[in-house]
Amino acid sequence: MTEESAAHTLAAVITKLKSRNIRITPQREVILNYLITHHNHPDVETIYQGIADQLPNLSVATVYNTLKLFIDNDIVIELPSTDKDGSLHYDFFGVPHFHSICENCGKITDVFADEYASISKQVTQLTNQQTGYLVTSSHLEVYGLCPECQQKLNSENLATTN
Repeated sequence: MTEESAAHTLAAVITKLKSRNIRITPQREVILNYLITHHNHPDVETIYQGIADQLPNLSVATVYNTLKLFIDNDIVIELPSTDKDGSLHYDFFGVPHFHSICENCGKITDVFADEYASISKQVTQLTNQQTGYLVTSSHLEVYGLCPECQQKLNSENLATTN
């Protein structure tokens, strides 16, 4: 994402939040900008450390509270833990997409598809039809092994067979 498109995205999201009567504090703006410009699916500690130089008096509680606000307003999504420590990860969801998650190393990769909206709608309809649930949101994750872990596994298998 270019700096110009990131600034445009930030402005659009701020407008969305203001239209919902949500006050835009400097902390909220910095955290939002971090999520828009970083595609590393950070946990709270990574976000906190990533913006500490901009907001030296920021508390970890403020980061948690801000993320909760963004999640409640469909701006950020919470991803399941991929770490051994069980920490959750967060992702700016300005452009709907799904995730592939490596079961070995925990790497999370964004997958963008023009068909995403159609797939999501189909999953929502099937869920409603089969369970009666009124679906309010959904997120799709696909699990497997990333190319790096596949390569390591293949190398290890070759080493043990020789």
